[in-house]
Amino acid sequence: MAGILTAAAAVAAAFLVHGLVPALPAMTVAVVLGVLAANLPGSGAWTAGRARPGLDFAGKHLMRGGIVVLGLKVSVMDVLGLGWPALVLIVGVVAASFGGTYAISRLFRLPPVTALLVATGFSICGASAIGAMAAVRRIRHADTVLPVALVTLCGTLAIGVLPLLSHPLGLSAAVFGAWTGASVHDVGQVVATAQTAGTAALAIAVVVKLTRVLLLAPVAALAGAHHRSGARPPAGPDGSTAKRPPLVPLFVLGFVAMVALRSTGWLGPGWLEAGATLQDILLGAALFGLGSAVRIRTLLHTGGPALLAALASWLLIAVLGLAAAFVIAG
Repeated sequence: MAGILTAAAAVAAAFLVHGLVPALPAMTVAVVLGVLAANLPGSGAWTAGRARPGLDFAGKHLMRGGIVVLGLKVSVMDVLGLGWPALVLIVGVVAASFGGTYAISRLFRLPPVTALLVATGFSICGASAIGAMAAVRRIRHADTVLPVALVTLCGTLAIGVLPLLSHPLGLSAAVFGAWTGASVHDVGQVVATAQTAGTAALAIAVVVKLTRVLLLAPVAALAGAHHRSGARPPAGPDGSTAKRPPLVPLFVLGFVAMVALRSTGWLGPGWLEAGATLQDILLGAALFGLGSAVRIRTLLHTGGPALLAALASWLLIAVLGLAAAFVIAG
């Protein structure tokens, strides 16, 4: 309970900072607050001690709840409005980003589990995708901490770097928006980046990004099916075989159900706004919980190759996204 209350207070603080500085997404602020809480002398003992069980609960279970509600942001009609050539191209960018990031991560000798989570987060939708992949592959909560830190760092980097490149590259508002949606990781980071070029850029950025978010369901389902086919169920105490992991986790089905509900058009703006707020609260608490497990001293000693891999992957996705953006909106 202590950890949940701590996470709730951190989410309130993240919303306050975002309100004062709109360019800083609340989700990014929540991760940063978690990292600060873990490494400052007074709060570090609290997050590692009495608050740890609640923070771990937030990082795991509230993350799944946030992923379910994330589905309310995605309308199939909006996605189809891009046209089939653009949709095929976005799927290709996600596939190439996933494969390329995984290969780069392995090249830098990251463990397969870390490489898988980094590739998922970078290619689809940041920390939410990492949480989903960790759940379907039964990956330990502790192993998600470094990938979340890397995807948050690179997504935050994009907020500052991409707008600076828009003018030198001669990008129109539509192309810049499509580039942002195709290459920036988290939805909030996409909004923060694209809005610097105006409403036209923001509109196309959100649709392109949500198309990537929609791919979370099939990717998670495929990962779950692969894991289920290769996993050997452990034997129970009586020698019986335990149940295999589910083919499609319940929270992924919940995400799909929310996408379907949003696509019907039955929900009014008030319900959608309430859903967006609930999603921010759940994911903010989860990201604070994950951030509070990051120890900077340990990260500096062990995270050098991971940081280089993340930056190389970020560059790859930026190049792929820019090429796609010229086709989508050029």
